[in-house]
Amino acid sequence: MTGLLAAGARAAVLALAGPGYESLARPLIFHLSAQQAHDGLLRVLRRADTTPGLVRLLAATRGLSAPPEPIEVGGVLLESPYIVAAGLVKGDGFAGEEEALGAVARGRNIMPGWRSIPALAGPVEFGSFTRWPRRGNAGVVVWRDAPTRSTQNRVGLRNPGVRAAAAFLARHRHALPRQFGINIAVSPGIEAPEQQAREVLESFETFAASGVRPAWYTLNLSCPNTEDDPGSHQTAEQARIVCGAALDVLHAAYSARPVPLWVKLSPGLAREQYQALMAVFAELGVQAVIATNTLACPAPDGEGHLAGVGGGRLHPAAVAAVAALADARAAHGFPVDVIGCGGVIDAASCDAFARHGVRAFQYWSALVYRGPLVAALIQRERSKQRR
Repeated sequence: MTGLLAAGARAAVLALAGPGYESLARPLIFHLSAQQAHDGLLRVLRRADTTPGLVRLLAATRGLSAPPEPIEVGGVLLESPYIVAAGLVKGDGFAGEEEALGAVARGRNIMPGWRSIPALAGPVEFGSFTRWPRRGNAGVVVWRDAPTRSTQNRVGLRNPGVRAAAAFLARHRHALPRQFGINIAVSPGIEAPEQQAREVLESFETFAASGVRPAWYTLNLSCPNTEDDPGSHQTAEQARIVCGAALDVLHAAYSARPVPLWVKLSPGLAREQYQALMAVFAELGVQAVIATNTLACPAPDGEGHLAGVGGGRLHPAAVAAVAALADARAAHGFPVDVIGCGGVIDAASCDAFARHGVRAFQYWSALVYRGPLVAALIQRERSKQRR
């Protein structure tokens, strides 16, 4: 009887979350430009994080909508195979470190969504964070393409920097979600591998020293919306240097209970490059690869900028990258899991990754097109397929 009641409550919540969102909420949201909607979302999240009782209500809603589906991937026993990708909960941009740290000291919520998004959606990857704060790009930097269920952005890695982000999370340590990841990016514009490694080393040391313990760290080697060439960061030689620096810190700081390292790559690399990177990751002890980040394409502003495409237009390139990585894993027995990211929006898009052995997925654009409980909707769709 209890099971029937739970199933009935779940069906009711998902009816509102799925068709209800697409027929009622989404048309209202899409009357706004993508930039207006994004800015409005950040205002809502900033308030939601501190509204008494709301986080508990969001968590209860998630509990009703999605039954537990634990899975071990990348050295982590995930609560759910569906993870909100880095890029949504990453924080405000600042001109400098002193300004960012001052905002934290004054009690400002510099990372809107840090409580509310995990409560409602489950596992989230915070970031990307760079060693130094970045203001990001000004003006209109977010677009959507509804016919292909895609998004595009050139936010420019806006974030408060690792010291402020670590200080903020440490300040709220006792209210952090049960499970989250931290994504650290190589700073755009830096070509020297030694400087890249030094900044990566400092970034990981800062988080480790703060007492914040994520379930995993991700090292983001790709920066498609900063006008930086992501491919140059993703050679086997440079990956070995920067990943080695990160792993040195993790092994020293978390020797008693290791925290695994994942790496995020771009789409569109040569198949041989993916294979060479997979060999380096296996050699060093990287436990998972996220494939992929967004795809750099001309921005809709017509000014010659590049902007990262996510969602439906990214999906074929992301699947191709996953296939290359999975083939290398199978051919050589590399103990590195592959996590699908790029156009994860329904059961069919997940299945395209799953055919290559992928068991966990990251998503972002799906929140725009299917609503905040999209992970529960996908979970139900895939469950029905297996019956």
